[in-house]
Amino acid sequence: MSVPFQKYHGTGNDFLIIQADEYVPDRGALAERECDRDDGVGADGILYLALEDRFEPPRVVMTLVQPDGATAPMCGNGARCAADWAMERTGADSVMIDTQAGTLRADRADGGITVEMGTPTFDPDEVPVRADEPVFEEEIEGLEVTMVNTGVPHAVSFVDDVPDEFFESGVSRTSSDAIDAVDLEAVAPRVRYADAFPVGTNVTIASPDGEGGFDQRTYERGVEGETESCGTGAVAIAVVARRLGLTDADPVEVRPPGGDLQVSFNDRGNATLAGPVEHEFDGEVPVRSPTEL
Repeated sequence: MSVPFQKYHGTGNDFLIIQADEYVPDRGALAERECDRDDGVGADGILYLALEDRFEPPRVVMTLVQPDGATAPMCGNGARCAADWAMERTGADSVMIDTQAGTLRADRADGGITVEMGTPTFDPDEVPVRADEPVFEEEIEGLEVTMVNTGVPHAVSFVDDVPDEFFESGVSRTSSDAIDAVDLEAVAPRVRYADAFPVGTNVTIASPDGEGGFDQRTYERGVEGETESCGTGAVAIAVVARRLGLTDADPVEVRPPGGDLQVSFNDRGNATLAGPVEHEFDGEVPVRSPTEL
């Protein structure tokens, strides 16, 4: 028995999309197997989507199951891929996306997809982080971070704040390749699993480009490794940088390894995330019957 999927990516952050009404006895097990880049299709997660086209604009209910088998409440690039998928099927240029972190509006514009990301919060109870007040530029497990929730928690650090032990020697922290000199696989896991975070955290590092924008790298919770792009991480960088007075740009240009993203802020104080989406290919993946589980 198998189910069809469509493979999408937003600036390299890639997903298998499966219609929510397909029979998948164990969504977590399927994600663990098929997100594996050696033995499966390879992806940063599986999006289960339910299209409700009777509404105007159409709605799509999104559930993201990550490679570790757990469900994530929100994913910026995943939401943009879900929007493009829904727009292809309805002919609409705007859709509403229902996620566990709230309902978002997405629009097709300038050859890409823009999604409204909600209101970021530094409130420690909502991040969540075990602290009596918001965490700004505080050291946690050796890394100086600012904590923000942009749909999921992010520990944001800038290259100047990365300890020397995690930074390649001989590379200037102001150089264009400074962010690439950080050993993210060494520094991020200890922060991701720190006792300060009751549900864990994503770890995002950023390097300013001198023009109000930032280069980005993110170690994602649930993927348990670095991804080519992270939309909630791009928003986290922009929000934290504006709060710390590091940029007043709007939009804020953020460049993860997989491509360029733009983060803007609307009149309601909500962040928006814009960038390209690509439908890569279609296929099928096997699923096990209940007697095989």
